[in-house]
Amino acid sequence: MIDYLLVFGSSLLAATIAPFYSEVVLAAVLTRQPDAALLLWLLASVGNTLGSVVNWWLGKYLLHYRHKRWFPVSDKQLDRAQRWFQRFGVWSLLLAWAPVGGDALTFIAGIMRVRLALFTLLVFIGKALRYAVVLWFADTLLL
Repeated sequence: MIDYLLVFGSSLLAATIAPFYSEVVLAAVLTRQPDAALLLWLLASVGNTLGSVVNWWLGKYLLHYRHKRWFPVSDKQLDRAQRWFQRFGVWSLLLAWAPVGGDALTFIAGIMRVRLALFTLLVFIGKALRYAVVLWFADTLLL
């Protein structure tokens, strides 16, 4: 049970602004529980998607603080990200799994008021595919 909580928790944490890599935890747990690959995939995918929903919520509700000194994104960065998102649209959320820029995409989607249902579906697809690849490589290389 602890292994499952570790996979879910690390996946959720990795999708937020906290610097964390859930793939290592997932691969380690897979070596201990190779018969639970499908459940591990589901836990990692759902946890990581829920972490992205946190970013979406932060983008949606914290934008009115953008002129505060502690706000993590400058106006220039925010404008550039919004232009990029408008150029590529909601389909870019399929890349929310990317280690560089993926978390920012989910934050910007909240700012751009992307519908939560569409956001969740696209983000889940991308992240689930990523974890399927991670599990395939881990299974191939480690087991």
